[in-house]
Amino acid sequence: MKVLVVGGGGREHALAWKISQSPRVKKVYCAPGNAGTRSLAENVDIKADDIQALKKFAAQEKIDLTVAGPEAPLTEGIVDEFEQIGLKCFGPYKIAAELEGSKVFAKQFMDRHKIPTGQYRIVDTTQAAQQILLSGVFSFPVVIKADGLAAGKGVILCRSLRAAEEAVDSMIVEKKFGDAGKVVVIEEFLRGREVSFIVVSDGVKASPFVTTMDHKPVFDGDKGPNTGGMGAISPSPFVKQDQFNHIMKTIVLPTITRMLEEERKYKGVLYVGLMLTEQGPRVLEYNCRFGDPETQPQMLRLESDLMDILEAAMDGNVLEAKPVWNRKASGCVVLASGGYPTKYEKGKVIEGLDKLEKRADVVVFHAGTREEAGKVLTAGGRVLNVCASRETLEDTMKAIYGAIDELEFEGMYFRKDIGKERKAAL
Repeated sequence: MKVLVVGGGGREHALAWKISQSPRVKKVYCAPGNAGTRSLAENVDIKADDIQALKKFAAQEKIDLTVAGPEAPLTEGIVDEFEQIGLKCFGPYKIAAELEGSKVFAKQFMDRHKIPTGQYRIVDTTQAAQQILLSGVFSFPVVIKADGLAAGKGVILCRSLRAAEEAVDSMIVEKKFGDAGKVVVIEEFLRGREVSFIVVSDGVKASPFVTTMDHKPVFDGDKGPNTGGMGAISPSPFVKQDQFNHIMKTIVLPTITRMLEEERKYKGVLYVGLMLTEQGPRVLEYNCRFGDPETQPQMLRLESDLMDILEAAMDGNVLEAKPVWNRKASGCVVLASGGYPTKYEKGKVIEGLDKLEKRADVVVFHAGTREEAGKVLTAGGRVLNVCASRETLEDTMKAIYGAIDELEFEGMYFRKDIGKERKAAL
């Protein structure tokens, strides 16, 4: 088989890494890929959101399966476009990917079907937002969300009325997130433990992946603005088997069933961002793709062939795949460019990668990197994902942070508390 992985981040490197291990896969392509994917795939100079160029390439190369990593091509209809010319592409159709593409649609969908989530209001003017914020419907802090895609950064926690007004103004008036912020969701702040709950669906049934916990805020102690993710661990220490079953029964399966009833058949990855509150799990958001950085530790725990799961979902019998997961703890720490998630510089030389290539206990997945004149340079906000999997979480994180000591680039920043015990964010 020939497989095309669309995207150029750490998630896509991890997917290509796992897919390349399948005995059924003869060749892997990555579009556009990064400096890390070059060692196991052929990088193709096509942007992840250039659906027409991707479709043309896949047709010319007779690609057997395309796996779209980022949300943008999925919400823009890459699966629909590929299927129109008989190409297989793993992921939800455009109409189903609206679960991630629109926060408004997702909240209204949950409302219609009584899927547990936080209280919310929808506004498209600063005046309407101020009226709601002053009405007493919400106590502070509140969460302000851009309706559309904002690369994981369109969510702002506001501890005061002034902060909330500024957040709304930045989205609606200043267009900080472009058209994604034309409509804004004001949402109740939920207290508890955050969990990434990820399944693969064939449109009717779902095969759950092992749980993970993402760390979105940029600074230690969950301080600062949200990012695309600064690290992740698996399994989540807060989800026991009975709660796992409860989430599947009351949230995941109802979501897939209700989407089917609304003629939005959901086939692909369904990623449910949850808050484990004292009142039970509540949905924070839906995502229509593999997590990033959650995929990285998940792939380290997957003992069986990832292609079995993807193909079973495509064929409508996802439960026949029967994935095998190890019982180890795995983790991922993101090395970011200084200034991320706002302004940062690119083109910094990365030192030390050659030392880690010799270590069997650590895997480095590249994210924002490129190769030039034999050197690996930074090319994005999130640059490298340092990952490991050991018997205990403590040993896993010790291995990761020890490996990070071998790496260096100008402005390198990372959180030093990934995997440590944390109190609920306030």
